[in-house]
Amino acid sequence: MRLTRVTICFFILLALFGCGGSHRQARQRVLLPPTLDLVPHKNIGLFTFSVENAKGNLHEFATQRFEEYVLAAQSGIEMREFTRADSSQLFSRNDTSGVPVAFFGHLKISNVKPSGHLTTSLSPVMQATVTVELSVWLVNTRTGGVMWRRSSQSTEKVGGLAFIGGTPSFSATDPNDAYGRLVNQLVYNVTYDVRSTWVDQ
Repeated sequence: MRLTRVTICFFILLALFGCGGSHRQARQRVLLPPTLDLVPHKNIGLFTFSVENAKGNLHEFATQRFEEYVLAAQSGIEMREFTRADSSQLFSRNDTSGVPVAFFGHLKISNVKPSGHLTTSLSPVMQATVTVELSVWLVNTRTGGVMWRRSSQSTEKVGGLAFIGGTPSFSATDPNDAYGRLVNQLVYNVTYDVRSTWVDQ
């Protein structure tokens, strides 16, 4: 009799835990729309990012990657590329660009700590630990008001460093190299609001 009771209790507990497990499995993943919906604007301006404390093309590379991320995140929009010199025309009353909003960005390089060594063939190798901050903001071209802003910062050790007139110079061409990976991470972080995201509910 006691064995029967134990067996019954065991199956009751098993059923209860089984129901609980089924309840947990009932949670489902839901795709939430982006916080920053660009589709209503359709035509989006993108100004080449500015750069501080560095030479080279790192800011241009960051601008390109940002454009790729945004276009991949939302369909039904077009990006029009502008240089920094175009901003005065875009915000004038005579502007005919048809761009209601535009992205601006700024890449700031700081805390550059160079280091170097010689290879076995006695070739010099220059590396550096750098802090890079990317700030991006969306502007209403009619009013000049800022509609959205986001920034991200990362500190990495990179190679291939050169100095021009005492200013570090960075060249980025490959998304998979050291600079490319650094820029990719920063751009991924600042474009969070333009991407759809999966959440458990």
